Amino acid sequence: MAITNKVHPRPRIFKVNTDPDPPYCYKSGLSPLYTQSLDEHQKDRARTQRPIMASASLRAKQGPLKDSYRSNPASALVTLSSTGTLDATSISCKLSTGAAARDARSKIAGLHPSAGGDDPAISGELCSGDMLLEALVACAGVTLKAVATAMAIPIVAGTVTAEGDLDFRGTMGVDREAPVGFMEIRVAFEVTLAEEAVVEEAKMEKLGQLTERYCVVLQTIARKPVLRVSLRGSGSGTEGVEKGFAWSETK
Repeated sequence: MAITNKVHPRPRIFKVNTDPDPPYCYKSGLSPLYTQSLDEHQKDRARTQRPIMASASLRAKQGPLKDSYRSNPASALVTLSSTGTLDATSISCKLSTGAAARDARSKIAGLHPSAGGDDPAISGELCSGDMLLEALVACAGVTLKAVATAMAIPIVAGTVTAEGDLDFRGTMGVDREAPVGFMEIRVAFEVTLAEEAVVEEAKMEKLGQLTERYCVVLQTIARKPVLRVSLRGSGSGTEGVEKGFAWSETK
């Protein structure tokens, strides 16, 4: 009888892990804490890269405009305008806004196309220069109607127009000698009186003088007020230490 040595395979033992939070990830082989820190690192990197990408995008838009303004300074000259209408029903001024402002639920300010902004008809973003002229038109129109009512001048219809000339070389930093802001602002009134009204020319001249004198926005622009500008905030410094900053200036 032959005797053979038969080797039996070692039994495999399966261990069931009942730990609700296993120390490693079966699919990736990584610890959940490691994968969590990896996700946070990616998010931090995205947050860091986002301002850099936004800066590059803005420079790409403004670069050709600046080159154009350097080679052809006249192309940087832009006239903004705003118009309002008056009627006989109330002491008010109805602004004639563009489609973007008319359809918007809230006004959003953005860059003017001459400064690298998108078409407001598409983006819905309004130029703050246009909004300044709108405020001037609104205030001047309401003031004119109020003064005319007090003086018993029957205005039945009218228009108020404000125009302002800008040199975008200034605000774009192309030429330090170019002014930043409006170089000239023009406000014009066109009014229609009631048919039976007889108003002396001197009275109409007085209407214009008083409107200019008591228009708050017009006088704010004409008489430079004391202006205080401040900037405050906080951010992460080196090694994640939060640091605050503050700047202020009075002119």
